[in-house]
Amino acid sequence: MQTRSFIHPELVLLLRRALLGGLALVALLPAARGSNAWLGWMPLWLVLMPACALWVAEGLPLPRLATLMAHRGGGRRVQARRLRA
Repeated sequence: MQTRSFIHPELVLLLRRALLGGLALVALLPAARGSNAWLGWMPLWLVLMPACALWVAEGLPLPRLATLMAHRGGGRRVQARRLRA
């Protein structure tokens, strides 16, 4: 189930550009893969934080694999049992 985003479309575009720019920096610039004394781990701020913000702005859609696994269920599930000594 995907909800409609109430975030301004220009903000979503800005987040996508920040994510792509961060991915390019981390892929092409070795210094961007390291750590900074003020910011900490650079890939966190260049890639993961824009990706999380974009995910929230898009309405928290589930990844395709998670939706496939949720619909697949249906079979009998086995419960763990205690061993008797």
